[in-house]
Amino acid sequence: MKFRRFWPLKRGPVVPVVRLSGVIGSMPGRNGLTLAAVEAMLAQAFAHKSTDTVAILVNSPGGSPVQSALIGEKIRLLAERKKKRVLAFAEDVAASGGYWLLCAGDEMFAHRCSLIGSIGVISAGFGFTEAIAKLGIERRIRARGERKALLDPFRPQSPQDLELLDEIQADIHHAFIEHVRARRGGRLTGDDSEIFSGRVWSGARAQALGLVDTLGTPEAVLRARFGDELRLRAYGRRRSWLQRRLGMAGLGGELLDLAEERLAFARFGL
Repeated sequence: MKFRRFWPLKRGPVVPVVRLSGVIGSMPGRNGLTLAAVEAMLAQAFAHKSTDTVAILVNSPGGSPVQSALIGEKIRLLAERKKKRVLAFAEDVAASGGYWLLCAGDEMFAHRCSLIGSIGVISAGFGFTEAIAKLGIERRIRARGERKALLDPFRPQSPQDLELLDEIQADIHHAFIEHVRARRGGRLTGDDSEIFSGRVWSGARAQALGLVDTLGTPEAVLRARFGDELRLRAYGRRRSWLQRRLGMAGLGGELLDLAEERLAFARFGL
């Protein structure tokens, strides 16, 4: 009896791809990009041994500076431990905390029409002092600590509150600036007053300012480096067992998440 010999099919290199998409941060019972939500998939992607590269795709208008920093630090920690090179790609928008995440890349890419930057800090809210007065509502609050009721929307803003808020924002803005400087080094070519003003640029202008290295899409860049036999392995967030069991019961929360995220992207005309 003759046996036919089968040669194994050639298989191209595999590059893990992690997509970080959405508003950064979360409130109780709400979805969002947090370290807790993405830590497992980051660990899986960096554990892949086919190549020495991990691709990170960022599509975020920003959010929590703390979660932005935690996720970015986790990416760098895994890259150093696993000796991986990180290629970070901006999709529609990598602004504010989204740009913080993009800076986790050893090389940073954008589409020429991506929105990049917004290196600043913002705080927004509403005041209801006149509204509750017209409704005949009396505001009652008791607190220990003269600054405990900071920026209470049901009382007029005080100069002391605004001064404290300015101080907090200045500290966060300084940390953001130092992070960008540390990651981009001498590649920044624009004036500090321009780059750190909080504005956004198209991908093409961001490249001219040194905010990103190259214009290009993930597949084009990766295939140019690894060949046409390249395979991409996507890693994404998964819903928990409880979320899957709840099914339609969680629809209200998901719609609220979607509305909040839509408003955040709308700030950039998306």
